Amino acid sequence: MLVASEMDLADRARFLATQARDPALHYQHSVIGYNYRMSNILAGVGRGQLKVLSQRVQARREIFRRYSEAFSSESWIQLMPEPDWSFSTHWISAAFLAPDARIDGQLLVRHLADEFIEARPLWKPMHLQPIFAHAGYFPHGNCSVSDELFARGICLPSGSNLTMEQVDRVANAVLKIGRRLA
Repeated sequence: MLVASEMDLADRARFLATQARDPALHYQHSVIGYNYRMSNILAGVGRGQLKVLSQRVQARREIFRRYSEAFSSESWIQLMPEPDWSFSTHWISAAFLAPDARIDGQLLVRHLADEFIEARPLWKPMHLQPIFAHAGYFPHGNCSVSDELFARGICLPSGSNLTMEQVDRVANAVLKIGRRLA
């Protein structure tokens, strides 16, 4: 779903989302477009979701707050900060493990799986994806920030349907594993 306050931007997005087909009798494309049209059923679901959006955002912000509180005295794990100038939906609760910790994101994910808790490493950087193996990559000086985030980052469970008891169970498992290995 796309909402725009300027009609020309909405028209351009609609054009690109409908395969960028030129207004010709035959199929003609002068720019690359995509098939991003939404079915009426999916649009209806999206409209329904908008009615509960504020409750979902509040639930995810509460989950993030609960994790922040649980990890506040730990130096080896830190949630990704929310800048003062922003309001995050916290659609995902991402954490970063300190470089001097003896545990990385992927090891923590494996240990959480042993506790029947699903977590994931942060996203694999594009330059490490097999499809882009041939593409050039330019790290930031001597450091690759994206590589470091991938190695030391973790996405914790943060679905808006989690109960606070479930969030506490995840936080306690992270702390138990981290204190044992960090």
